[in-house]
Amino acid sequence: MTVELRVDPTPAGAPALDLRPWDDSGIQPLIDIYRDPALRRWTRIPVTGVEEAIRWLELQRDGWRTGERLSFAVRETGRIVGHVVVKSTATHGDSAEVGYWTAAEARGRGIASRALEALSDWSFTTLAGVTRLELLHQIDNPASCRVAEKTGYTYRQTLPARPPFPLDGHQHVREAPR
Repeated sequence: MTVELRVDPTPAGAPALDLRPWDDSGIQPLIDIYRDPALRRWTRIPVTGVEEAIRWLELQRDGWRTGERLSFAVRETGRIVGHVVVKSTATHGDSAEVGYWTAAEARGRGIASRALEALSDWSFTTLAGVTRLELLHQIDNPASCRVAEKTGYTYRQTLPARPPFPLDGHQHVREAPR
């Protein structure tokens, strides 16, 4: 399945974003982006070299094949600046989980919220039966709370820590438009 999503430029002048499934052109950008200690703190799968980047990309391709993990590279003027994903869509009926990260130089510019908004809208209109999306993050990640709120994800509850996450987390939920 070839899927591409386009997020229009903002009236304030932020460039358009293109969301496309990951491909091998992401190997070196992944390695470069994962050098950021803040990103490594919030992600579970390390990418420190070519072999790990190839394994990470294969995980993304496998996700598309199974329908369990539909992930997109977020590009701004051709450069990869982030990642968004909707997970467990094939077996969990009406609910799926979304996730994202942004490259260090992309943070604070609304890229995460713009890309997550596009992914959420796409999920509700494209994925059969999905009527609820969940966003989970550790409680010590206030930036993820802000992204959730900006994109219509309502705080639902605090969840207890569970491996691989050492701290309690927040669950935010967004329901499909009626």
